[in-house]
Amino acid sequence: MIIHKLIAHHLKHGDDARFYEMQASDAIQWMLRKKVPMNPEVHALDLGCGHGVFGGELEKHACDVTFADIENDLIPERSKSPFIQIDLDHDEYGKLGSHDLIVCSNVFEHLSEPQRFLRNMRELLNPGGYLYLSWTNWLSPWGGHDFSPFHYLGPLRGPALYDKLIGKPRIHYPFKTLYPTYIGQTLKWIDELKGLQVSACVPRYYNEFRFLMDLPILREFLAWNTAMLIRRI
Repeated sequence: MIIHKLIAHHLKHGDDARFYEMQASDAIQWMLRKKVPMNPEVHALDLGCGHGVFGGELEKHACDVTFADIENDLIPERSKSPFIQIDLDHDEYGKLGSHDLIVCSNVFEHLSEPQRFLRNMRELLNPGGYLYLSWTNWLSPWGGHDFSPFHYLGPLRGPALYDKLIGKPRIHYPFKTLYPTYIGQTLKWIDELKGLQVSACVPRYYNEFRFLMDLPILREFLAWNTAMLIRRI
């Protein structure tokens, strides 16, 4: 369980680089326990990479990492790393090539067509390859991101009331930069796709409580952030 460490770090330092390193390292340790290969032969893609923190942690495990995002915000130390510029809502996914491991952390809820994203995964994964998909589901306590917990009043009414009562600038706008996503719906989408299989589904920051994901409806509220390990079969 890492959620208490993340909260303590965030209260003291905010969401600095170390905050995201902690998240990535914990996720990688979980994947290793699930027997996901990580070695120099593994071609990995950090999709929606931001500054490249997750991919950087994969490199520590000897993976051959390519980074991809809508714009190149990699830190200077990674300025020479392979990078692919892509808008996941509008561009063709074929430009990304194929990989043994794809990590997509906290991007899914910002896509206007998350189902299209999932449909493309089979072509991006090599046979037997894995997608690590993690995102903040809408009914999570942090589902509204910077206007949480007002999101529980709805994607339109909630932000409007937040703006009226709190008045702080926000960067997330429902149906523009943030889209309601649900665990059950995502599992159903994947189940309908040929060639993809969910190997594991857990609350990301307290994956010891995997049983919560067996509770329809309740899991939507009890998982602060969802982590799925999806395999091409």
